[in-house]
Amino acid sequence: MEHSVNNRNPSCGGCGSSLPLAFLDLGMTPLANSYLSREALDRVEGKFPLAVAHCSSCYLVQLTSHVPPAKMFSEYLYFSSFSDSFVEHARRMADSLISAFRLDASSRVMEIASNDGYLLRFFQARGIPVLGVEPAQNIAIAAERNGIRTLRRFFGLDAIDEITSSFGKSDLIIGNNVLAHVPEINGFLKAVAACLKPAGAAVFEFPYVRELIERIEFDTVYHEHVYYYSLNAVKLLAERAGLELFDVERQSVHGGSLRIFLQHPRQRAVTENVRKMLAEEVTAGLTSNDHFVSFGARVQKLKANLLSMLTKFKSSGKHLAAYGAPAKGNTLLNYCGIGADLLDFTVDRSPHKQGLYLPGSHLPILAPSMLLERNPDYTVMLPWNLADEIIEQQREYLARGGHFIVPIPEPRIISNSRRSSQ
Repeated sequence: MEHSVNNRNPSCGGCGSSLPLAFLDLGMTPLANSYLSREALDRVEGKFPLAVAHCSSCYLVQLTSHVPPAKMFSEYLYFSSFSDSFVEHARRMADSLISAFRLDASSRVMEIASNDGYLLRFFQARGIPVLGVEPAQNIAIAAERNGIRTLRRFFGLDAIDEITSSFGKSDLIIGNNVLAHVPEINGFLKAVAACLKPAGAAVFEFPYVRELIERIEFDTVYHEHVYYYSLNAVKLLAERAGLELFDVERQSVHGGSLRIFLQHPRQRAVTENVRKMLAEEVTAGLTSNDHFVSFGARVQKLKANLLSMLTKFKSSGKHLAAYGAPAKGNTLLNYCGIGADLLDFTVDRSPHKQGLYLPGSHLPILAPSMLLERNPDYTVMLPWNLADEIIEQQREYLARGGHFIVPIPEPRIISNSRRSSQ
């Protein structure tokens, strides 16, 4: 079932200006996290338009249509704790922020979209009071079982009173990979300001749109990701909410991310990092529509190259599979038209996904042990941003002659821990 939720003349979710034509159109696709049970395979899947435009007024890259968040986040199957490298990233982040802001038992730390408590547990272990805000009921319950105090709700203007009355205002507010998910971004940031102590700081991480464009990371685009941020766009959004951008750091996580630091105005000096990156983005073209117009053609070329590689291997009698069941992998598979005609199955470490099927492609999700049991000749690595972690975990598969195909930024083959192009 196709749902037409596009506006005829969509307006920018940040500044309200009319958006130009989309520079990337991935067609009608199912929701990237709408995994299917065996019983649901015979039902008609819902599909929604997936296209991206760049606002010439405030530089905000965004979807041209939105799916209601409640349809996507009330139940969720992404548990952050199942990635070893991401948990380690969280530990280092917590240590860094505790040191930078001199947090102790008298401080308050709140995380928005706190998932299963993978990050807050590192603060709590240091005696710092924490609060998670998580709308996915199943994940919030898992966090509570892990001893993390969690509000089961969406964060926004209507959450301010409940949070400040029960927990107080925060010295530190964190949001990892949440800014991209919030359609009402202006109200969201105003709520952040309202929940932040006068000298507090808000720290957000999100995939960097510059990396998305330069490395052809089109699979980062899916319905849950409403926005794709540059620093210039974030600065304008923050100012509209009464906040000031005072620092920024590059992070390697998720294929290239930014970690930004917001505050009530004039609490700390704005760093040279901010001034430098804002200027670099202008030079690189991220504030110009012209920078984005060729992206669609580059994505089409990547699609053609990947399909050509897989079709050649399949036609020569090779067995093909996939590794992982991330949301980004579903964008890639559905846009490229890769399904059971080319791949036999996928595997994933999360037991919450095992036994289900990928949306659109309907590949069965099996346990990672099946990679060795079935030993496919070639395996497409869908969470390519975790390539080093997966290679380390699957050395036996490579030792037995298996090959990984890393699709982004161009299809390339990994065998016996050595990278090669094809």
